[in-house]
Parts: sequence; C-alpha cells; structure tokens
Amino acid sequence: MTMEAEHDARPLPVLRAMVDTTDRQILQLLARRASLVREVAQYKREHHVPIRDERRERFIIEDRTRNAGELGLSPAVIESIFRLIMWDSRDRQAALRAELPLDLEPRTVAVIGGKGGMGSCLARMFADLGHHVMIADLDTATTPQEAAGVADVVVISVPIACTVEVIRELGPRVRPDALLMDVTSVKSEPVRAMLEATPASVVGTHPMFGPPIHSLQGQRVVLCPARGDAWADWVREMFRARGLTIRETTPERHDRLMAVVQVLVHFSTEVMGRALSRFGVSIDETLSYTSPVYLMELLMTARHFAQSADLYASIEMSNPETERVTATFAEAVQELRAAVLAGDRRAFHDLFEEVRGFFGSFTDAALEQSGFLIDRLVERS
Repeated sequence: MTMEAEHDARPLPVLRAMVDTTDRQILQLLARRASLVREVAQYKREHHVPIRDERRERFIIEDRTRNAGELGLSPAVIESIFRLIMWDSRDRQAALRAELPLDLEPRTVAVIGGKGGMGSCLARMFADLGHHVMIADLDTATTPQEAAGVADVVVISVPIACTVEVIRELGPRVRPDALLMDVTSVKSEPVRAMLEATPASVVGTHPMFGPPIHSLQGQRVVLCPARGDAWADWVREMFRARGLTIRETTPERHDRLMAVVQVLVHFSTEVMGRALSRFGVSIDETLSYTSPVYLMELLMTARHFAQSADLYASIEMSNPETERVTATFAEAVQELRAAVLAGDRRAFHDLFEEVRGFFGSFTDAALEQSGFLIDRLVERS
C-alpha cells in the first residue's frame, strides 16, 4: 500500500459507524417489508388465499440467490436469510388470521390442564384465533367438571398417566353437540376412552412439538378423527390457520410410528446420556475437543435431560410397541458391538451397507440439511 493510500484509508471507527448505519437501513427495509406482509395477509383473508405459496417461495429463493451471485454475495448465505424472512412472513400472516374466514364463529374452548406447558400453548393458540378460552386446572376457580359441561370444545391436556382417567370422568359431561379432543402422545387408548365416555364428536390429536417453541409456524400435529366430520373439519381449519402442518392417521398406526419417532429416539438419547455420565470424562473436557456432530448430539442429549423425567417415562412406558422397539435397539447395539470388538471389518461393512440401503436417497437430503445445521451451529459457537 502506498503512503497516499494509507493516508486516504478510512479509520476503522468510521467504517464501523458506516456499517451500523447500513444495518439500520436494512432493518428499516425489513420493517417496510413486514408492513407489506400485513397487507398481503388482509388480501388473503378477504379472498380465501392460503398463506403458503410454495411456487412463490421457490421463485423468491431462485431470484434472490441469482441476484446475490451477480452482486458478489454468497448465494447460500442469502438463501438462508430469505428462508428465515419467509418463515417470519408466514408466521405474521398466521398471527393476523389470514386463513380464517371473515365470518368465523367464535367458540368456547375449555382447556383441561390449561396451566401446564402444552395446555398453555393451546390456550394461547385458540385465543389468538379469536375463540373464548376457559382454563380449568387443579387450582382454578372454574373446575374441569364445570368447564367440560358448558364448552363447545373440550381439550384434555393433562399428564399421560392420568389422561384416560380424566376422559372417563369428564366425557359424560361433554355436550352431545360439542367436541372432545386430547393432545396425548399415545392415541389408541385415549381415543377409545373418549368414544366410550361421550356421544359427542371425538378427535385425537398429538402436537409433535414441546411447549417451549418460538412459533407454531411449520410445526407438525397428528390428527386421528374418530367421530363427527364437522368438528374434525373445524380442528383442521384452526390448526392450518395457525401455520401447523397436519398429518392424519389412525390411532393404531400413530402409536406404531411413535414407537420410532419418540420411543426409539428418546430411549437412544437416554442410553447416550447414561453412557456419557458413566464413562468418566467431563462434559467440559469433551467440549474442548468437540466436532460439530458431537456438539449437536450433546446439545440434543442435554436438552432431553433438562426436561421432565415423568414426561419421557410416560411416553416410553405407555406406547404398546415399546417392548419391540427397545428390543430391536438392544439387538442392534449387540450386533455392532460384536463386529467392532472382534475387529471384523467385513461384518461392520455389511451392517453399514445394509443401513445405507435402508436410508436410500434420503442420505443426499441428510447430507445437505445436516450441513446447513452444522454451519449454523459453528456460527453460534
């Protein structure tokens, strides 16, 4: 660098001030975009247009990443930014009730166990959608019995271990023209109990997320409609209006799938945590040498043990497929352990290729998406 260039170079504090000014301009543009999203939500509600338009989203990603490349920016980074912006846009539209009919009839919704984590989450959701919410819990002025007798919709959101007992007690109080639904992570027994306890409409639901989430946007919920088409349609409409992704199945198939999605995953996480706690190496020491993959596994394991033991015990002990799936897990551990301890590379290779074949083309998506997660994790660590 010449002496003249050194003299003309702007000082770092000046450059940082200019960056700050530019960032504030970016925030102002984002606020302007959010204002436009409000108008979009209004239009969609008046013209019955769904919130999500995947063709439009694909166009935005392709257009913005192409422009980014032309401007010398990283297309991958810009794609990440705009995916977050679009996620926020959908969430704003849902909060503005973009998918709700203008003539929606407010219902009275009683959330039994409404002071608990999931109960509170659902109570907020129904209130946000314009319904009258009654919270009935062990220490509320309104008793569960009173709430169940007057509400249009009765939501059972109590611990799994006592769900069937509460259903049997409150079900006979539910009006025949009303809806009884639960949010338990097992479905066969609760749905059967609801059908036996009341002549009212019955829908089993299972939110596939925990209460401590930032947004309902894009979260999954499983529906098991059991009696009453009109009320089942109402539940679908409410969940979609708040941005939830709905999957429908039978109670029996739900429980079989949850044996994998929940029981197997929770059980393997608990084995991981148990092994770490017994191996004799501290968490801090491993973090000094962590790989991104180990850090992801450790975060998910620690997150698991930061929550309720009773919750996970109920999930794992109440699923009818628990014995089978945990036995399969133990067999897999023994197969792999035997191959590794024997130094049998051929056996290890065969086991590895068998599982690779099971995953098939999903491995390509897994590499891409896990790479994205690793990049985000490294950024924050």
